Amino acid sequence: MNRGRIAVIALLLAGVATGAGVWYAQQYGFYDRIDPASPAAAVSIRTADGSVPLDMIGFEGIDADSSPIRWRACFRLQGNLPADAVPFADATPLNGPGWFDCYDAARIGADLERGAARAVLAQPEIRPDVDRVLAIYPDGRAYGWHQFNDKTPERGVMD
Repeated sequence: MNRGRIAVIALLLAGVATGAGVWYAQQYGFYDRIDPASPAAAVSIRTADGSVPLDMIGFEGIDADSSPIRWRACFRLQGNLPADAVPFADATPLNGPGWFDCYDAARIGADLERGAARAVLAQPEIRPDVDRVLAIYPDGRAYGWHQFNDKTPERGVMD
């Protein structure tokens, strides 16, 4: 009787330890902060004539080597967004880790839906089949993420 109880307790503790390890890895283990002075913090925006680097302040960003869609950024634009910035249809902000508190995917998504922010293409194919997308607010706040694109030959949108 005691052996069965010990085995059950051991299995439960192993399950809890495994769950805690997976949670920690997803929230903290894979992410690295991006140094605002590094080249990884440079953000450009796609316009009708090509790519234009953005002048920004207050950059905060994270990324991970484990996935092409873990990049997130928060910053404020200096100056105006180029008038011919390429809009991004179907922008879907992806959730970030809870500790990266400048970025709130649910709020950004809701603001995009109601027109309080504008989604633009920052860089197409930043990695294969992944675009860098920005949500820009009229007051200059900007939030960025990487999003899978649907540019497949069978969907007829290959360029």
